[in-house]
Amino acid sequence: MEYQDILYTKVDGVATITINRPQRYNAFRAQTCEEMIHAFKDADFDRSIGVVVLTGAGDKAFCTGGDQSTHEGGYGGRGTIGLPIEEVQSVIRDIAKPVIARVNGYAIGGGNVLVTLCDLAIASETAQFGQVGPKVGSVDPGFGTALLARVVGEKKAREIWYLCRRYTAQEALAMGLVNAVVPPERLDEEVRRWCDEILEKSPTAIALAKKSFNVDTEMIRGMGALAMQALRLYYETPESAEGVRAFQEKRKPDFRKYVK
Repeated sequence: MEYQDILYTKVDGVATITINRPQRYNAFRAQTCEEMIHAFKDADFDRSIGVVVLTGAGDKAFCTGGDQSTHEGGYGGRGTIGLPIEEVQSVIRDIAKPVIARVNGYAIGGGNVLVTLCDLAIASETAQFGQVGPKVGSVDPGFGTALLARVVGEKKAREIWYLCRRYTAQEALAMGLVNAVVPPERLDEEVRRWCDEILEKSPTAIALAKKSFNVDTEMIRGMGALAMQALRLYYETPESAEGVRAFQEKRKPDFRKYVK
């Protein structure tokens, strides 16, 4: 595959997948998802790779979720909602290697879900976290909700989704969403240090540990697949469309006028 939306490198046992759409704050479209799936699978099959790092290009954003400019009742690609995001989420969990989120800026919406899914997360002090789904007529009704509750606790997860607030890197650290926070200039050094420590360990033992961690939350995958069918129907409603229009017109949405 020739990559258009991501950068993919392998150096000294570490594969790095970089969402390369800084002009869109590294929001993903269908093409981005397809490329990420391909790269993650390649890293999994490559025996020289022991760790995968997921990040975003530039210093402003890690990832800000689905590109709303491509969302008009669907994202135009394959999958339940025209975006194979379920496969992206699954491949992060399914590969036998740890995935580290290198959070260099905004981790908002679907980007926040990616951080939740990664095995580990290391953030710059300038990073910000949060959800926006209910503000733009969307939601991630699977790993983005249920797994988040496992990571940060039920009450905090509900706060994140119901209020759509922004959280600093230190607040994310306190709630358990990230493992470490460092100054921006030390982010690459810290990520590499964690990678090197993992590379010293038995890859088979690490793979078994990852799979065993996943067993406890595997039912969320099935729940999410079911909920994505409902999300597809929701995207066809005037209420959801109002969120997209309001985002594009840079105004507050008026969802309640569409609730009967």
